[in-house]
Amino acid sequence: MSDLFLVRHGETEWSRSGRHTGRTDVPLTEHGRAEARALVPLIRSHRIGAAFVSPLQWARETAELIGLHDVRVDTDLYEWDYGGYEGITTVEIQRTRPDWFLFTDGVVPGPPDRPGETPEQVGERADRVLARVDAAFANTEGCVVLVAHGHFLRVLTARRLGLPPSSGALFQLATGALGRLGTEHGRPVISGWNVRAPS
Repeated sequence: MSDLFLVRHGETEWSRSGRHTGRTDVPLTEHGRAEARALVPLIRSHRIGAAFVSPLQWARETAELIGLHDVRVDTDLYEWDYGGYEGITTVEIQRTRPDWFLFTDGVVPGPPDRPGETPEQVGERADRVLARVDAAFANTEGCVVLVAHGHFLRVLTARRLGLPPSSGALFQLATGALGRLGTEHGRPVISGWNVRAPS
């Protein structure tokens, strides 16, 4: 089986300031665009069999900037639905909930279009994506690339490794960085993490 590449979108104003960005469609900053372009040589050096992208504009622009073609938009690649915590930083949340931790506590409900998700619900979406990834591996040659969002990709990594969604907390992934999941002796492993092109 070929490798699964996880690309976190480039920087946005909200990611730079630490605001939780689940469904608010904010654009990349110029620095975020530069981060995405810097990944081109890392992606081009591999044969890509299939690519999937989140519907949000900053993920789609990242996919375009790194030169992916025939990319399939997958609604299961949305970022975590932060519900009532959309647009709020962890520091602000912890003023009223000092021990709050996203990967174990989830979020408070938001409006009808942003009800919020539990870690388990995000894990269920990740499992659906991984089923499509495995189908792509079975039907194409080459690597599979996912272009999406930090917290979601961390949960997906945990699920690929057979861990609970809360274990996504262990895999910090920077903007404009790449994670690589492969296998060793038939078992899933992390082959590379927070990879960026040399500056």
